[in-house]
Amino acid sequence: MSDTKQHRIIIAIDGFSSCGKSTFAKAIAARLGYIFIDTGAMYRAVTLHALEHGAIRSGIVDEEAVVKLLGETAITFRFNPERGASDIYVNGDLAEGKIRTIEVSNCVSRVSAIPEVRRKLVAMQQEMGRRRGVVMDGRDIGTVVFPDAELKIFMTADPAVRARRRYDELRAKGDDVSLEEIERNVRERDRADMSRAVSPLRQAPDAVVLDNSRMSVEEQMAWFMELFERRIAE
Repeated sequence: MSDTKQHRIIIAIDGFSSCGKSTFAKAIAARLGYIFIDTGAMYRAVTLHALEHGAIRSGIVDEEAVVKLLGETAITFRFNPERGASDIYVNGDLAEGKIRTIEVSNCVSRVSAIPEVRRKLVAMQQEMGRRRGVVMDGRDIGTVVFPDAELKIFMTADPAVRARRRYDELRAKGDDVSLEEIERNVRERDRADMSRAVSPLRQAPDAVVLDNSRMSVEEQMAWFMELFERRIAE
């Protein structure tokens, strides 16, 4: 295997919601000693800030108000040794738990489709990955943020499987949600992500597809390491 410390690359992981992209990306970053950047959390953070400041009311997104809030929305990541991963902060306040609620999930696709929001966050993401040695997951990493990434993965899974995973995650946190509501949200996010005018979700031509509907975390990591070792040896 090549020296991964000297041959540091950008790993772009795109795909549908609730495929476990962030969990997978975190595990890869830890395995390789890379930096993990959760771009989905960044869009969720903007959505949370908009909800808390009245730019979203009763599920209606006021795009002009969201854009105005961008100038006062500072997003940072801080490593949490207890989790072994980075937490996201909005204007210095911990937001990791609050960005994962169903309320944020129901609005994030609409917020992320706003051109000004995408431009600002894409610029931030590109700066974060400038020194390479990063694993970044999202919807448009391999197509827009880092089209020249050396390794691109497109993750997918059956919508019902994804809904069950998200449901179990939220129930474990004590959230009172229904499986039917979660599956509706998953399918609606798929539709919204693929049909938005700016940076729609799509598989990059050179991305490798990972359907993890019936794969364990260990199986996914074994699959990745084989792919990674082949790629850096090329």
